[in-house]
Amino acid sequence: MPDLKPPEVTLFHTDGCHLCEMAAELLSAMQLNFVHQDICDDEQLAECYGIRIPVLATASGQELNWPFDEAAVKQFLGV
Repeated sequence: MPDLKPPEVTLFHTDGCHLCEMAAELLSAMQLNFVHQDICDDEQLAECYGIRIPVLATASGQELNWPFDEAAVKQFLGV
């Protein structure tokens, strides 16, 4: 039986953001496969996400804005 893992998602964040840290801890506790993307590494990302972080995004472009909890993440990902 194949291993059914949720799709990889990106957590848009920046260092020193306590909400971003809370979001990362939640995703880690869920054992979710995700990548960190610091918005300060890219001017366009900073412009887009500067006041909305943390934001969880799928490869298809769907986004889940903070605040979110485990139930919201599962619903968002369809798992």
